[in-house]
Formats: sequence, C-alpha cells, structure tokens
Amino acid sequence: MSTTPTTESPFHYLEDGLAQLKRDGLYRRLRELGGAQLPLARFDGRDVINLSSNNYLGLTTHPKLKEAAIDAVKRLGVGSGSVRTIAGTLELHMELERRIAAFKKTEASVVFQSGFAANAGTVASLLGKGDLIISDELNHASIIDGARLSRAEIRVFPHRDVEGLERILDETRDVKRRLVITDGVFSMDGDIAPMREIVALARKHGAIMMVDDAHASGVLGRAGRGSVDHFELHGLVDVQVGTLSKAIGVLGGYVCGSRTLIEFLYHRARPFLFSTSHPPAVAAACLAAFDVLEQEPERIERLWANTRRFKEGLKRLGFDTGLSETPITPVIVGDAELAMRFSDRAFERGVFAQGIGFPTVAKGKARLRTIVTATHTEADLDRALTILGDAGRELGVIR
Repeated sequence: MSTTPTTESPFHYLEDGLAQLKRDGLYRRLRELGGAQLPLARFDGRDVINLSSNNYLGLTTHPKLKEAAIDAVKRLGVGSGSVRTIAGTLELHMELERRIAAFKKTEASVVFQSGFAANAGTVASLLGKGDLIISDELNHASIIDGARLSRAEIRVFPHRDVEGLERILDETRDVKRRLVITDGVFSMDGDIAPMREIVALARKHGAIMMVDDAHASGVLGRAGRGSVDHFELHGLVDVQVGTLSKAIGVLGGYVCGSRTLIEFLYHRARPFLFSTSHPPAVAAACLAAFDVLEQEPERIERLWANTRRFKEGLKRLGFDTGLSETPITPVIVGDAELAMRFSDRAFERGVFAQGIGFPTVAKGKARLRTIVTATHTEADLDRALTILGDAGRELGVIR
C-alpha cells in the first residue's frame, strides 16, 4: 500500500506557538556572552553593565576557584566517567558533601547535577500517592515539577500567607505524611519567606519542613549559610536545598539534612542515580568557593552595600520594585510587550536587564529582573540607574 508523502512539518504547531509568542511580545532571542561572566560583560558584541547574572559574589572568575579547577583537571582529567552509584564517586565528591554539611550545620549532604535536579529529585523521592505536598504559590518550577512527579496530592497556599498555610494544615490533619515547602528567597520578586512562622507551623502539625535556599545561599546568614542560619533555625528544617550555580559560582545543587535522608536519596533520587557525576574541576572549584565564603566576608558586605545603593536609586527614579528585600530587584512594568521593549532599549544603551513575562511570572506582572553583585562598582550602578531612568521615561514606565 502506497502513501503520498506530505511536505507539512510535523512541528507546525510549534511554529504556531512561536508566532503567538512574537505576537504577545514574549519571544526572546538568546543573548550570547563573549567572554567571562563579569559585571561589565560583552553580550551580542556589545559591552554592557550586566544586571542579569546570578553571580552574586563574583566567584565565577575568582583566582582560587580557577586554580582549584585547573589542578583537578591536571590530576584527574576532565570527566568522572560514571554515575555516582557505579564508578563515578570521586574522593572529591565525598569531600565536597562533607564540606557542605559542615557549612550548613547538618549531619550530611548530597550533591546533584543542578539545583533543579536537587529539588525535583528530592520532592519526587520523599512522597508518593496518598501523601500531601503544601507549597507556596511562587515556589520555583523545580519544586512544582518534583511535586507533580511524586504523584502526591498538591495544595498551594497564597504567597507568604502563614494563615493560609495553617488553614491547609488544619484541614489535612488526617493525612499521614505531609511536606511543607517554601523558597527561602523568591527568585523573581526577591522577597524572603517568613521562615520562623512557617517552620513553627510545620513542626506543630508534624509535617516535614523543606526550604529551597538557591537564592539565599551565599547571600543570607553568616558567611552566606542561607535562610536557616539567617533566622537561627538550625535543627528545625528537615530538608535544605541549595545551589552551587549562583553565589557559589560553579555548577550543581545539593540537599542537606539528616544522615537518614541523605542515604535514602543516594538510593532513590532518580537524578542522582541516572546522571553522570560532576567533573573533577567542578567539584574542586566548589570546594574552593566554600573556603572563599568563610575567608572573604567582605564580598557579602559589598553585595549588600551595592544592593542598598541600587534599590534606593530605583525608588528615587519612581520605579516599582515590589516587595524585594534582597539583591534580586524586579523593576515591575506590568505589560509584557512594554517590559521587553524596556529591556531592549536599556540593552541598546548599555545595560543588560532581562525582561521576564508569563509564564515565568503572572500575566500583568512582567518586569525587568535585576541582580547586583559584589563586584559592581558604585560607578557601574550609578550609570545603570541613569540608563534605566532615561529609557523608563522615554517609554512611559516612569514619569
């Protein structure tokens, strides 16, 4: 039986989707970085003040991290050659996990290939059908995906709404196993979770308590130990997730907690089981980063000084920065198409501040997402404020 070949692409529906993104003003081309991730960087062949990087402390180019990575490559090669559970657990991996656990003041830790994998793999491993996950509505996508993969029931409480969380906990007393999850610092709004109240409720109701500290690690707490240290909640949070890809400056994610938790994740977390382990250079650079955190506290001090200067400048100009309390400072525009034009106009004049719209943030909440770092100078920030102010007035974002 013969068939007539068709010339129609099987991905025509994807083409339709891309066309819709363009109509909505949400289509974005990837910016190409030519050089190192620095506060003054070259994107798409243009030198710009970089306000879009998660490199909070400037560690991506720190000499100690580079030296550690190069030494590891010379001694151990460029790859690990296997997954952790077969032949890919290096001495460096175990040393890094001990170092992280000591830093976070927990019994043990496990390193994953990314923060996304750490969140999704942990949530999906700890709960299953018949269990309940109670999650802040603005939690990171990796938490949401992990919750869906777990097949547990999911209940969402309004953002930072402690009373809303308590109502759900009261209504679900008969559920045998419940997990309360919140970001420590929320990645799009830069606000901080009311951790003391949330942790107290979780313990009162016998729920497992989990926090994603991706944007709190290296930013909050002594030497950047995160939100648990910031609120003095050591021993009260069952699962702490962090990243090695932001303030730490390298790559990966980790989970900290009891020895029992970590041993279980070694055996059941699918991203850990089925992904090749970190190359030696990555593990070695991460180890060096934790040394820097403790030996150079002035980096975090500069980060916060720069954050205060930039926030005050944005507010003087009349921008809406929402509820931000951290170096993540949204410049809220509202309309997605306008936010993208604002971002492009600023880029043309020398500031890279990425436009963000739906579905990353809610419709009507489009914004420029800015992050200052410890390595920006006051002159960098003042120049960025001038550019954003001029572009914002031209487009009617501010008067």
